[in-house]
Amino acid sequence: MTDDTLRLMAVHAHPDDESSKGAATAARYAAEGVEVLVVTCTGGERGDVLNPHYGPPPAGGIVGMREVRRAEMAAAAAALGVRQHWLGFVDSGLPEGDPLPPLPAGCFALTPLVEAAAPLVALVREFRPHVMTTYDPSGGYPHPDHVMCHIVSMEAWSAAGEPGRYQGTGAPWQPLKLYYDHGFSLARMRAVHDAILAAGGASPFSDWIDSRESREVPERPVTTRVRCDDYFDRRDAALRAHATQIDPAGWFFAVPRELERQVWPWEEFELAASRVPTTTPEDDLFAGIRGLQA
Repeated sequence: MTDDTLRLMAVHAHPDDESSKGAATAARYAAEGVEVLVVTCTGGERGDVLNPHYGPPPAGGIVGMREVRRAEMAAAAAALGVRQHWLGFVDSGLPEGDPLPPLPAGCFALTPLVEAAAPLVALVREFRPHVMTTYDPSGGYPHPDHVMCHIVSMEAWSAAGEPGRYQGTGAPWQPLKLYYDHGFSLARMRAVHDAILAAGGASPFSDWIDSRESREVPERPVTTRVRCDDYFDRRDAALRAHATQIDPAGWFFAVPRELERQVWPWEEFELAASRVPTTTPEDDLFAGIRGLQA
């Protein structure tokens, strides 16, 4: 470490991902003086309007959607108290149908790895994060941009500290820890679901839990839980900022916040790699890093 300021880089595929995955953790660390940088790989310009209360889609096709989503992202970053950087790639869209249609030319998921990773390597070398977060190899769900986000993040994690790689993108910098986000673990959803039912409420998660269990989706290991319930309000404000995507009357807000604070006051992560000694389970992404000297 070259100074006493801790730095966290959270790499995401689209605008709004940063507000649904690790958002309260990012807000907590920012409030505590950590420099937090959200990296958004694409403009989210091929996303649909998912909020039924939003109104007609933005005019101008993907260009108009890109402009709206940039404004939403700025508002979300302000709500969380973090910085944000666009890598500048074009959303790949989520292919649907049988057979699946091809991805559009020039999109993020079809970009050659060296070309896709170079701007992230440069940003790692400029920002010098001690901790990076990204998605697991599945992307969290099979969106091609989420999978590509994982691939590019892993390339930057391994390459940014090596002088011989990606020459011309800045002085080498070696991040110390890498985590995968775990936004919607079955353990979390079941705990909240059971608490809602015990309180006499109607859970919005019944079908989700049944589907997950019936498909026997394997759960990834959780190594780290960061307590962040004091920042749920900032997370919620960031979610609402993405008005094209998030229904303010939808399931994100269906859980009474006081119940959530009592039952599940954490956000979860999986330690994917570490270059410093640490012991799991952890309650801090900077465990093993705090107090290190240059």
